[in-house]
Amino acid sequence: MELIHLSPWDLSIAAGLVAILALLSWALHLGVEKRLLIAAARSTVQLMLLGLVLKTLFAETRLPLLGLMTLVMLGVAGYEVMARQKRRFRGVWGYGLGTLSMFLSSFTITLLALTVVIRVKPWYQPQYLIPLLGMVLGNTMSGIAIALDNLTRAAWEQRERIEARLTLGHSWQQAVAELRRDALRSGLIPIINAMTTAGIVNLPGMMTGQILAGSPPLEAAKYQLMILLLIAAASGLGSMAAVWGGSRRLFDERERLRLDRLTKSRR
Repeated sequence: MELIHLSPWDLSIAAGLVAILALLSWALHLGVEKRLLIAAARSTVQLMLLGLVLKTLFAETRLPLLGLMTLVMLGVAGYEVMARQKRRFRGVWGYGLGTLSMFLSSFTITLLALTVVIRVKPWYQPQYLIPLLGMVLGNTMSGIAIALDNLTRAAWEQRERIEARLTLGHSWQQAVAELRRDALRSGLIPIINAMTTAGIVNLPGMMTGQILAGSPPLEAAKYQLMILLLIAAASGLGSMAAVWGGSRRLFDERERLRLDRLTKSRR
């Protein structure tokens, strides 16, 4: 099956639908038309630049350039995790906590998939590494951002309850045990919902792309299932690492609640 190439006119039709949505938002006073248009413009520029970079990488695999690109992806994802929190940690913790958690989970899971599951040789082939890492990293980013936001927001709102437990002799782990469980649940909900409805309510992106490119549907389904399972593992492990590190940061060495280490996001 021959791949159908999209022309600029084809893309402009899709862009026109977004423009209509922005006009409707303005007419209904929803207040999201500016953000919608900026997001559409950003995605256009980012994806076109990514296509050019991948074209260069696919033509000649350069490990230093590949490493730089993965670090840029991780850096941007770390910033987005920090920006999506209503109350984030001050200083380097605000950026480093989510970034380190994503690095430990997403990169480990992706490397495992490339070397053990798919068995790519060499494992750093860009046509496998970049798409796989992008899907795992993007979904892990969302899970970690939701988990950390729920943790810090709940700690702020329930500060009196936490301090009362500390006064009664509870350890810091016991004082925030329920908050940590709730934060972890919230971080896992998106991927659980995605796995629950995959193949029934929605056709996932990777499977759709492979089918459009002419791959056998059953083979596309296998790859999509692998991706969903990898994303679930990375999201869970990343959220656990972030929530544990974040909850520990909420207390000092004397197990006092330190909400002064949080700052309200300006975004």
